[in-house]
Amino acid sequence: MVLLEGIALGWLLVVLGALLLLVEVYSPGFFATVPATVMIIFGILLLLGMDIFNNGWGIVIGVVVAIAAAAFTVWMYSRITTDESPTTISRDSLVGREGRVVKDVDPDTLSGKVLIGTTEWSAKSTGGKILPGKNVKVIDSQGVHIIVEEVA
Repeated sequence: MVLLEGIALGWLLVVLGALLLLVEVYSPGFFATVPATVMIIFGILLLLGMDIFNNGWGIVIGVVVAIAAAAFTVWMYSRITTDESPTTISRDSLVGREGRVVKDVDPDTLSGKVLIGTTEWSAKSTGGKILPGKNVKVIDSQGVHIIVEEVA
């Protein structure tokens, strides 16, 4: 009877581990791979007849295997991920940066467009109209648009 319970629990852990791996595939970054790997290994150990929950050596072996599986999984993650930081731009990080006017910028409307790096922003000027092709500097940001002034 105990053997049947161990087999059922072993299969349950293997199936739950496999489901967590599927969750990771469809939602990367959820970091479900570590517990999934540990569950699968615990399930396999139970299916092989090792009593990892009640036997002193079984507990030690289970903990060592879980730590090794977690360390291996984290190591694999570090090998397959890029070293690049994600590109994030907040409106406050634009202050002080320079760009080029793409569409007329004036102080009265937000219809003006300024290219900063590879991103086009809605812009207003501090003074008069600034024509396309002119270089500008961001001096402030308000909501989702920027305030610019012409750079000589």
